Amino acid sequence: MTFENDNRVDGIGKMLISSRSLAEYQAMFALTDDDLSVRILDCPSGAADFTSAVSNLGGNVTACDAAYFGNSPDNLATIATSETERGNRYVRAHAEEYEWTFFADPDEHQHVRQHAAQQFAAHVRQHPGHYIPGRLPALPFPDDSFDLVLSSHLLFSYADSLDHAFHLDAITELMRVTSGELRIFPLVAIGSAEPYSQLVELLSELRARGIAGRNVGVDYKFQKGASHMLVCHHE
Repeated sequence: MTFENDNRVDGIGKMLISSRSLAEYQAMFALTDDDLSVRILDCPSGAADFTSAVSNLGGNVTACDAAYFGNSPDNLATIATSETERGNRYVRAHAEEYEWTFFADPDEHQHVRQHAAQQFAAHVRQHPGHYIPGRLPALPFPDDSFDLVLSSHLLFSYADSLDHAFHLDAITELMRVTSGELRIFPLVAIGSAEPYSQLVELLSELRARGIAGRNVGVDYKFQKGASHMLVCHHE
């Protein structure tokens, strides 16, 4: 599930199930055509249209999110639409927290996210098997099930609610299910432009578990300060 808001959104401290586009994923995670040809896990996937778009290109993507527990495809489609509107209201109310380069303005943000929500809704209805309920830090997949794992707007984004132990265990679990890389974006919390304060400590603890991580710049610019991803691999 994606975290992109705080108590200021409609006065509710509730997780936002975001609908991001393939273009956003490509920019956030510096994805190449070769990357899109491997077995990919998107976790947490929210209501992004990444699984739909890459599947339609012939790729192999599995979406995993806690939002899928107990919700039918029709329910998820309804949630995607309402959450897209809720997220856009936050963006409009806090426009100063964003750089208006990837999106020209809040109207374009709304249009792109609405289209992504529609694509997600159509795909989850037609191919529900691509969407697996799961909750970090314990995922329902065997070891090395994927070649690449992508994790967007959960870890680091909500560092005020997810403690350091959760970050360590969640990354360890995400690495368990990949034989290749894990890419996490962004490295800043909601409403902040500063990187996760315990990142150096986290990288040291991961290294003790046989996981190497490095900070990599990306071209995606939206939330101020969110211009890097963490790339992890097995040592």
